[in-house]
Order: sequence, then C-alpha cells, then structure tokens
Amino acid sequence: MTDSSPSLPTAIAPGRVNLLGEHVDYNGGPVLPAAIDRAVRLAYLPRSDRQVYLRARDLNTGVVFDLDHLVDRQDIAGQPLPTWALYPAGVAWALSRKGLEVRGLEGEFTSTVPIGAGLSSSAAVELAFSVAWRTLGGWEADPLELARLCQRAENQYVGVNCGLMDQFASACGVEDHALYFDTRSLVWRPVPLPPSVVIVIADSGVRRSLANSAYNERRAACEQAVALLQPYLPGVTTLRDVTPEEFNRLADHLPELVRKRARHVVEECARVDEAIQCLDRGDGAAFGRLMFAGHASLRDLYEVSIPELDLLVELAGSLPGCLGARLTGAGFGGCTVNLVEEQHAEEFIQRLAAGYRAPGREAQVYLCRASRGAHIRGE
Repeated sequence: MTDSSPSLPTAIAPGRVNLLGEHVDYNGGPVLPAAIDRAVRLAYLPRSDRQVYLRARDLNTGVVFDLDHLVDRQDIAGQPLPTWALYPAGVAWALSRKGLEVRGLEGEFTSTVPIGAGLSSSAAVELAFSVAWRTLGGWEADPLELARLCQRAENQYVGVNCGLMDQFASACGVEDHALYFDTRSLVWRPVPLPPSVVIVIADSGVRRSLANSAYNERRAACEQAVALLQPYLPGVTTLRDVTPEEFNRLADHLPELVRKRARHVVEECARVDEAIQCLDRGDGAAFGRLMFAGHASLRDLYEVSIPELDLLVELAGSLPGCLGARLTGAGFGGCTVNLVEEQHAEEFIQRLAAGYRAPGREAQVYLCRASRGAHIRGE
C-alpha cells in the first residue's frame, strides 16, 4: 500500500508552529499557532473485521491490533504496542469511548513533520487517523471536537499531559492564516497573515530534553504566583487574569524566581492580544517585534531557551527581510520560527543555515506556509 496511489483515500493532517503565546496554555492564556504544510499522510482501506493493520513507512515497521482489545495496549500477539502505535490506538480508544463507530482498516502513513522538533508530529498522527475513522464511520464531528478527542487520547491513553493547542491547530488550520485560540474559553478565529511574508522554520538539531522536573517547576511557580496574588486580586484564578499593570504594582509580593516566571506569562498573554491587532491591520513589522520580545522573555524570564536557539534568533535578526524570530514550542531544543518577507526568503534560508554552520552546527532551515487543517485528500 502506498499513499501515492490516487485510488486510495488519504487523510492529511498538518503539523503546527506556534507564532506567539508560549507557556501560557496551562495558565488559561491565548495562543497564536498556525498549521503548516508539513504533514502526516495516511493512505487507508477499510477492513471487514475489527483489526487494524498499520505500517509506519518512515520507521520501516508495522503493527496489528484489535479494536475490541484497545484497553490492553497490546498487539494481536499480546506484545505491548510500540510507542508510535499508541497514538492511533489511543484515537480509536477515545472515539469508541465517545460512542463513535471505529472500523477496522489497513493503513500506511508517512510524515514530513520532524519528530521531536516541537512541531506537533504526534498531534498530526492523531488527527490523520481521526478524520479517516470519521469518514469510514460516516459520523459527524467538527474539527474542534476531533481535536479534543485526540487530546484525550494523548492524555489518558498515551499518557502525555499535553494541552489542546497542538491538536487544535492541526484540526482547525486555515490556509494563509494564523489561529487565535483562547485556551480557557476555546473560542477561536483565523487571523490573516500579511500576504508578503512567509514562515521559515529553523531546526536547531537539538532534540528537546524538557525534563518533567523543569516543566513541573515552572508550572508550580505560576500556581504559587496566583496563590500569592489572590489576596490582592480576589478574582484571579490563573495568571491570565492578571494585567501587566496589576502585576507591576504587586510584583514585589512575589519571590524573585516566581516573579520572573509569572512576569513572562502575564506579558506574553498581553503580547498575543497586541499581536492580533497587528495582524488585523496587516502590520507584519510590529508583529515581528513582538516575536523578538517573546523570545527574550522565554530566554531571560522563563529560562527555557538554549544557546543554539539564541544563536539562531540572533542570526535571523541580522538578516535582510527578517521581521521577527523566536523559539517555538516548549524550549530546551527544537526549532525557531521566523517571519520573513517573501522576497528575501531564499537568501534568508541560505544565510541562516550558513551562519549556524559556522560554529560547527547543522540546522535544517525551510520555508513553510500556513495550511489547511486535517482533511481527506480531494474533499
């Protein structure tokens, strides 16, 4: 089986890049991702039984599991499912628990979303399988509902405590638009990207080593900040509720490290709100300045950057046509995202890769465009 055959139905689900709004999702804040034209492609055929035959072409491996024994997390031979197979199996489990029909299928998938680079390769896998099963089952579910079911699969079946942003962006992507997403209310809308700019992603080559302890420490600091601010701001339930003005007035009530972490979140939420206004009026330059400011905050206040990411951002800022640059994703490795004037994009990509190579490193730098969310090819 190959998805290059035009006769086979193929589900396509994009990866995502977050343009602004980092480490605010667990504080109820707004984020600004975009689906990108790096995607998972799943070619599939229905089966008459309850078994799922899968091949991961990029890994040159396969697995078979039974839809009636998903709770066991085992293949049909009784062996534990490999990690990569937990994602489609988890989607089947979440859909079934919702009462949606999940049919046996034979499928092969491949991906152009780099694994471990912070571009949501796992969410893209989940969404590809969810739209395939939606089509096979003949049931209806809007993109946001699919995203929430895929998040449930990753949280409760795979065991990764992710937020909703990754699945949301892969499900709801709109061509040539970023996506404003309020992680508290789940209200969202597409926001047009300036027509003369493109997204360039630079993969540092450093795979993220976000230790659970580092993530948990930052999350705990945010919760501590809320607890310490509540006597002065009784209505506050998360840092998203605190304005920059209120924070500046009350910052001295927080320990130094907690103050740094909280300041990033409060100011990053405000940056996203300001960024929406910039994009609505087509001001790419002002939006780019907010990206640079966001990176400085992630580097200095939240302390999730690394020298390789800082170097990529510094190099990008020195090149013609670069409007903005910042790390994207959780940090501690992965990628930077750059907003670049299209007329300078080719030169930008070449010079950024060359500049990063000079200290003996290697970066994959490539142009991306904001793309459509998960769908069946031809539909």
